[in-house]
This record gives sequence, C-alpha cells and structure tokens, in this order.
Amino acid sequence: MGASVFLITPPFTQLNTPYPATAYLKGFLNTKNITSFQADLGIEVTIALFSKQGLQHLFANINAPLSENAARIVALQDDYIYTIDDVIAFLQGKNPTLAHRICKRDFLPEANRFAQLDDLDHAFGSMGTQDKAKHLATMYLEDLSDLIMETVDEHFGFSRYAEKLARSANSFDELYEALQKDYTYIDQILIDILEKHMAAVQPKMVAISVPFPGNLYTSLRCGQWIKKHYPSVRVAMGGGFANTELRSLSDARVFEFYDFVSLDDGEAPLENLFAFVEGKKEIEELKRTFSIVDGKVTYSNNQSCTDYKQGQVGTPDYSDFLLDKYISAIEVVNPMHRMWSDGRWNKLTMAHGCYWGKCTFCDISLDYIKLYEPVAAQLLCDRMEEIIAQTGQNGFHFVDEAAPPALMRALALEIIRRKLTVSWWTNVRFEKSFTRDLCILLKESGCIAVSGGLEVASDRLLELIQKGITVSQVAQVNKHFTEAGIMVHAYLMYGFPTQTAQETIDSLEMVRQMFQAGILQSAFWHQFTMTAHSPVGMEPEKFNVRKESLTIGSFANNDIVHIDETGTEHELFSFGLKKSLLNFMHGICLTDPLQKWFDFKVPKTKISPDYIVNALTEDHPGTGKPTAKVVWLGRTPAVENFTKSKKGNTWEMASLTFQNKKEKYAISVDQAQGNWLAGMLEKLSVANPKTYTLKEVMDSYTEAGLEDFELFWDNKPVNTLYKFGLLKL
Repeated sequence: MGASVFLITPPFTQLNTPYPATAYLKGFLNTKNITSFQADLGIEVTIALFSKQGLQHLFANINAPLSENAARIVALQDDYIYTIDDVIAFLQGKNPTLAHRICKRDFLPEANRFAQLDDLDHAFGSMGTQDKAKHLATMYLEDLSDLIMETVDEHFGFSRYAEKLARSANSFDELYEALQKDYTYIDQILIDILEKHMAAVQPKMVAISVPFPGNLYTSLRCGQWIKKHYPSVRVAMGGGFANTELRSLSDARVFEFYDFVSLDDGEAPLENLFAFVEGKKEIEELKRTFSIVDGKVTYSNNQSCTDYKQGQVGTPDYSDFLLDKYISAIEVVNPMHRMWSDGRWNKLTMAHGCYWGKCTFCDISLDYIKLYEPVAAQLLCDRMEEIIAQTGQNGFHFVDEAAPPALMRALALEIIRRKLTVSWWTNVRFEKSFTRDLCILLKESGCIAVSGGLEVASDRLLELIQKGITVSQVAQVNKHFTEAGIMVHAYLMYGFPTQTAQETIDSLEMVRQMFQAGILQSAFWHQFTMTAHSPVGMEPEKFNVRKESLTIGSFANNDIVHIDETGTEHELFSFGLKKSLLNFMHGICLTDPLQKWFDFKVPKTKISPDYIVNALTEDHPGTGKPTAKVVWLGRTPAVENFTKSKKGNTWEMASLTFQNKKEKYAISVDQAQGNWLAGMLEKLSVANPKTYTLKEVMDSYTEAGLEDFELFWDNKPVNTLYKFGLLKL
C-alpha cells in the first residue's frame, strides 16, 4: 500500500461525503504517474469515537463533577453503548428498517438536544419515516457531542474542531500554546489513526488540505507528530484556509509543524514540491509556496511555471476513501443545509473561478476567483461517467463560485444526449439568463436545486455590491426555477457598509414576500464580514467605512474588523432575522407584521405589499432572440390528417398527439403547418448533434411556403408545447 504522497484531510469537514480537495489532487497526480494514498481522517475519527468500543472508552474516562445533562447521559451509558453501532449503521444507509424503532422514541436514550423537538413537530409533518429517524439519530449524536465537549475535549464539534482557536487568529500565540499541551481526548484518537496510516503508506511527502478554520488545529497536530516521528518526510499544507488567511504569513513557528505552505490551485505547487523532495528542483523553483530559508519565512513563486488548464488536471479520484462509512445526518430542517449533510455527493467543478467576478464583498482579487476558465461540457460528462463508475454514486454537487448559465445549458444537453441518470445541484447568480425554458432544460437533465446570493434585497445596496441584478429580476428567475421543480436557496446578507435599519427591514419584507409567493424554498442570513482581498477591504473609504486596526498580523489575515459610522447597529437584528426565516421556511407567520420578530422598535417597511407579485406578472417569455437555440426534448408525435368543415367550407387539418411520462396531449393545426412542425421536431430533437437557431427554424418555415411564422409560433397551441419539451434556449 506504499505511496509517494500521502494526502490528508484532517478532522472535521463533512461527515456525509468526502471533501473533494485530495480527490482532485490524487486525480492530477495520476496523470503524472506519482503514486498517492488519501485519507479523510475526519470520518475515521468519527467512526472510531462513535462505536461500542469508542463509547466504552469514553465513559471510562469521565470524572465528576458533571452538569445535570451530562450526569443523565452517564447514567444511561449502557443504553448508548448498546445502541451506537446500530445507529451509525443506520446513518450509513445499511440498516433502513431501524427507522421504525427510532421513530417510536423508546429505542434511543434522549438528553437535552431532544428538548427542542417540540418546536420541530410541524417540520416533521413533511418528513417521511427515514428522514424523521435520521433527525432523531442526529440529535442522539449531538447529545453525545455535548457530553464530549463538557467532559473530555472542549474543542470538539462535528463539522469543525477547535474553530475558536483558528478564527481571528491574527497571531499564532494561542494556537501555539494549545499545541504545546498534552493531547486532548480527540487528538489521541486522531494520532493513533495517523500512526497506522503512516506505517502502512511510508510516504516521501505528506500534503494536508485545510479547507476551513475548523480543520486548522488538527492539521497542525498531524504535522507536529509526523515531523517528530518521521523527520525525513516533508509536510506541506494548502487549501481554502491558506488561500484566504495565510497570504501574508510571517511567523516562523508555523514551520515547526509544516515544511511548506502553498496557496491557490494545488496542482502545479504540489508537482514542484514533489520534484524538490526528490532532489530534482531547487527551493527557489517552487510555486506559490512559503518555507523557511536561513531561518526566515520565504515565499517562492517561480513565474516561469504556469498553472494547469482545467482540461489537463485529470478526473478527481475517490479511491482509498471509505465511501461506505460516511454518515447522512439531518441536523437542521433547512432544506438546503440538509443537502450539505445528507446523502453522498460527488464533487466536481464546472468552471474555475467566477465568470462575474465583480461583487464588492468577495475576494475577487485572488486568483482562485479572478481567473475564470470553464471546462467543456463533453469533458465534464466524461468525468461524471468515470466518477459514477468508480463510486457507484450518481449525485453531483458542482462546487463553483457561480456556475455559468451557458455552460449549464451545454452540460444539460450533453447529459440528456448521453441518457445519463444523475441528480445535481450548484451555486448560481440569479441573473436573467435563467429563462423559463432554460430552467425546464436543467430540471430535465437532473438539476434538483440551486443556491444563489440575493445578499441584500435592496436595489441600492445590490448596486453598491455590484451584483448586477435587481430584486424583481431575482423574483422572476426564482419563479422560473420553482415552476420547473428546482429548489431555490438564497444566501442573504445583513450589515453591508452603510446599510440602514430601514433597508434591513425592507430586505426582510422582500424575503417574506418571496416565501409568500412560493418562489423561495430555503434561505440563510449571514452577517457581512469585511475581508482583506475584497474591494471593500482594499478601498474601505469608497464604502464609507474604516478599518479598526491597520497592522498586519504574522499569521491569519483575512477578516477585518471595520467601523461603519453611517449604518445601523447590525448585531441587534441577527436573532429576529434568523427566527423569522425559520418560520417562513415552514410556511408559518407569513402575514404577521415584521415588528413581531424584534424586541426593539424597528421602522415600518416602505416596500409595497404586492411588490413581488407585481414583479412576477411583468414576465413575458417572448419569441426569443433569432440566435436562440431551439431544442425538442419530447418524443416524435403521432400525426393524423383530417378534414374540418363549417358552414360549407372545408379545411385540411393535422392533429399531433404528444405523449410524455405523465399524460397525452393533442393539438390541431393547419395541415401544411402540422406536417412541417412534425418534420421540424425530428430535426430539433436533442438526440441530434446539430442544434438549430430560431432563425434557422423560421427560414425552414418560410422555405416550406408557409406564412406568418410569429403568429403560428408564438400563439396557442404551439406556445404551450414548452410543457412537453419544445424549448428556446
């Protein structure tokens, strides 16, 4: 099982599916014939901890004094030890019949986490037995997690570990101090697992991916242990945390734990690092990599070495992962957050970077967002087929900053042509390219959900953010997605510089109306954070804010505390915004006054109560541009010619009968037009590699000697055929 490079994701990211960074890198190393082995230590620690043996060991290590909640769990320890293996197997999808016993509420021991269930009974109305049981089993694990935090390891958290130590860590002092202490309970489990892997893999180099602040502490623990016990093995760290937080790293102590810290796309830096470890390159030839040279932190970036194009990086490789051990939990009843934590998703990227790249709150100066490069639809589909063959799973989460509509269209057509059965979801910008017909096409290809930033539902602030959208446009796009059967989740933001209390309340009113109109199914409020690499962080004066401190820390530098003298006191709104949203998502209190959610006086909204409803009625799908592609997704209709007579006049007519999975539908048109339409639909079929533009369709109609194309095409019955798959894209 030996390999040259050992790729590690330290605890904890997601428990339901592997974080994809190492799979991307392993796929790339395959193209270079460099052997590698990857491990997600988060899932491995979790299943070691939450097992019969793991819990026996845990309870044996607990000493008094205990809170009332912890004392109850300890008193019920036999019940936990007896049920844990069954619960984990159930959450791994191996024991679905256990759901019936879990739902009876007399199988699992219950502590504090179950106290909140009364509020959630209404949410269970729409959940089936499996979902309800998953939610109850998740509460049971959360109870155990509370016990662990109180008694043996204060840093524990399911999807994050010691995150407080990493957040706002401008200085490395606090982390460094924690790393000099004895191992915590979780550290010990982690290091035992790491030790076995290192003995088996015997790598020349270890690459640790740190996507989030919640992985940082455990990554340092891994590096520390490897450097002590395998001094000749080189340890490199990279990933999302480094890319955003460590761009101005200067604290030499960090290199007691890692030999190298690399930024941005990992492929070229990793290849160069490996060549350096093998003695084939000099240290100054490294790409975007920090290391210690003559006792000082030095940044090497060999400009002559270029990054790989998306088509050259290979297909992500999911081998080595324990794919049958991942746990599907339902922690929250928010439908979009559920998709993050429930079910196994293969992660892929449609395009590197963001095609918009203008939002002023975003780190658009960084290469991983700034350099936009899409992958061709055929190549994407090839990669999807390879990954399905490898993992046996056909769910895909495209992890783009914002998936480009033109590429989504091409991908959907390719999926349909290949008759691939997949379910997929991604992030988008709610822009007007998402027409009714494009949304229908995306749904046909297997798109089940999209999430996008509505940010602040105020046109003044959207302009300041340079989002390039308006609220009424977002409403129309959301209607198109919803009517096509695609779930919509909106990211909402409060506390943008200069945002007033009035604008916050008006934003909430817009969101309320969208839920009331049924065009939004899920949403989440985030408080604005000023980051170093965003336009706001780089030119705060443009946005009427100033930075609290002007010094640059020696460790993490991304989140900047800012002072907003013109805006409102944003923290006050946090609880009310989140509470109202939870109710709106369950269809509750949609007509209540907004003041209800706040325990202080808020301004009355200035938005008219039918603003969103009016925005939705403005929507007219017209003829479309002459360059629009026309595609037919349906089956060939049956055509029957007949004669119609009225008051002594007769007409030759054609009846076209369409069948889809649900129903049969017939239209009658003039015979010549009907025969032309039947022939045209065969040419427009999605199965044909050639696609026709609306202008080509119009020319064919005219060449057939027919008149009044627009009258025929834009009116009933032809303009109802979109429901059966006649789309203008």
